[in-house]
Order: sequence, then structure tokens, then C-alpha cells
Amino acid sequence: MEAQGNLLKMKSNFTDSAVEYQLRLGDELVDLNQFIGQTIELQYQNQINCIACGKRTSKSFAQGFCYNCFQTAPQAEECVLKPETCRAHLGEARDMEFAQSHCLIPHYIYLAVSSGIKVGITRNTQIPTRWIDQGASKAVIIAEVPNRHIAGVMEVFLKDYFADKTNWRSMLKNEEATDIDIEAERQKAIDLLPTELKQYARADESVWELNYPVEAFPLKPKSLTFDKEATISGTLKGIKGQYLLLDNDRVLNIRKHNGYLVRISSM
Repeated sequence: MEAQGNLLKMKSNFTDSAVEYQLRLGDELVDLNQFIGQTIELQYQNQINCIACGKRTSKSFAQGFCYNCFQTAPQAEECVLKPETCRAHLGEARDMEFAQSHCLIPHYIYLAVSSGIKVGITRNTQIPTRWIDQGASKAVIIAEVPNRHIAGVMEVFLKDYFADKTNWRSMLKNEEATDIDIEAERQKAIDLLPTELKQYARADESVWELNYPVEAFPLKPKSLTFDKEATISGTLKGIKGQYLLLDNDRVLNIRKHNGYLVRISSM
């Protein structure tokens, strides 16, 4: 197998047995699960293209943008990271057409377990993709709201009681708290909500349980980057979140390298 293109975050599909991953190289998709246990090689071709405008850039900003698009593209607007700042519901956005399909649609507020329990939000079109990208083993929806701003307001409120970040090292080591009753935590979150937010709570949501294609988890994850190594090769031990798990405890965050031109081959 050999393929080349600009990296984008891996596509995923959840089945009853495990998450299935595809590496995105431009328009080409490479099924990755089949290569677990085999040696793969990724060669950086010393080129980065902006994931918004496609232009070549010497440096990537915010996981894939050239500086101009980082400043102007709707995909890089402040509310991507801080949804409570979204003003699309007031008719204000870098691109209102983009906002109509990304901000002014239903959003879910959820709890997920990777290493510990965390609160997060996502568009209703991104379930269970969002949880897979975070390497969550369990997740459950708390509420559904009509737009991104309200989702952000609810998340900010619940951050006083739940973490909102994933410990990536613990997630990759598969260190997970086993004493978390996620259904009880969901009810706790609903009970904490003020009246104006509690109206959005969803009743009787089932818990999602996610399994990842991993033969062996790293004991002490060591992060790799094409900024330091043009060629990265080794035995693919598994895939979790947006990480390739290689031998010798090495891990590669694919999403961090959005836009990097890479050739992949198996041996």
C-alpha cells in the first residue's frame, strides 16, 4: 500500500466490535485498521497547505490554517473553541451561511469518560464522532439546545462541577477511572442546571460504549511530530482518538498535522 496527500483528521465509523478508522489524504481514504500489527511508514514531503484556502504555508495555525485564514475563516472563528462567545444567533459571524449550518443548528451537551469524566458540546451531526476523536470509552447526552451559544453557556455553567479537558496521556495509556457511574453523573448535571437551562435536558438517554482497535497501549506515551522527524515508521499497535499508536510507546496526533503533505506506505 502506498498513498500520498494532505492530511486531515481521521474519519471514523463505529460498529459493534470497534471503531473503524480511515486516514484522509486529500480526497483519498486509506482503511487503517487492517494495518494494525504491521509496519507502516509516513514521510513528510516538506509542504503544508491551508485546510481552508489550500495555499501553501510555511507554518500551520490552529491545526491546519494559514495565518490569513486563521484570522478570517469561519472555521477558525473564536466560538470554535469558546462556543459561549458565538453571536450567530444575533446575526453576527464571519460568514453567516457557514454559521447557519454550524452554529444555528441543534447542539448536544454531553458527559464523556476517557481518563476521568468531562463535560463537552458538539453539533448534533457529530455523534459519536466527537467522542471518538476524544478517545472516550463512554458517553451520554445531557441536553439538546437550539444553537451553539446556548450550548456554550451551559458548558461554562457545568465546568464549575465537571472537568472540560481530556488528559491525553492517560487516555492513550487507557487509564480510566472505573468507579464513575456516568448515568448518575448525568442526573447530577441535570439537577445542577438553573431553570432556564434545565428545560433543554433530554430524558432517558442511553450510554454509548466505545471500543478502539488497539493491540497494546503505550506505558509512557512519547509524542511525535513531523516538525522534528520527516520520516516516522514503526509497527502500528493501535488507533485511539486521533492518535496512531506505534511501537516503543510513540504516538502521532494526526489532527495536529492537518494540511501536512504526507506519503504513507506499509511494509
